[in-house]
Amino acid sequence: MKTALITGATSGIGEAAARAFAGAGWRVVGTGRRADRLDALASELGDAFHGCRFDVTDEAARDAALDALPADFRGLDLLVNNAGLALGTAAAQDASLDQWRTMIDTNVVALVSLTRKLLPALIERQGAIVNLSSVAATYPYSGGNVYGGTKAFVRQFSLGLRSDLAGTGVRVTSIEPGMVETEFTAVRTGSRDASDKLYAGAHPMTGDDIAATMLWIAELPAHLNVNAIELMPVSQSFAGFAVARDQ
Repeated sequence: MKTALITGATSGIGEAAARAFAGAGWRVVGTGRRADRLDALASELGDAFHGCRFDVTDEAARDAALDALPADFRGLDLLVNNAGLALGTAAAQDASLDQWRTMIDTNVVALVSLTRKLLPALIERQGAIVNLSSVAATYPYSGGNVYGGTKAFVRQFSLGLRSDLAGTGVRVTSIEPGMVETEFTAVRTGSRDASDKLYAGAHPMTGDDIAATMLWIAELPAHLNVNAIELMPVSQSFAGFAVARDQ
């Protein structure tokens, strides 16, 4: 039985991924900040799931939790770097520097740190890494500034890992979704109400859609690597260039 570590498993894509992998016969180590949600997943998924409560930006708490993993969950075959956040929609000149730093610390620094910690184990088991980027890595939009920058980093970091890990058998994929309706979108716009529907009427993707893609990639034959995959709902496409004109 293979084991996956999924960060940000207490909501959205991460929660859907924990269910998808456990349902496919994997053991899952799910991380998150909310103990009640980890406990609920453990009750639902049973012996296939082990919850680790920590904030990915807290390296000491992370290391303590991972060092205390039960024996059955120690041999990791897959790292899913899903935890991340987007704060604010303001233009750069009006944005909060604190929010920018929080996004960089979570989306970049924490992801890099966890990946580096687990690389020796993943190399030993010829495992895989799936990093959650975004179409914001490629297509800029007003207010996307630092969030888009962090996701562009994730994409390029994934490609760099592929280069460095050539010959080790470790596979690396950057998954780059467009519109996905989850709790994440409510937080993105400043609402803490998960029932808020940012994409109402647009038929967005769901966390289950992205989780199914992650599982498909993870279970491909060992000689195949998906370098990067970009996903959008049919209703979403590319915007035209913005043009400012003298009035």
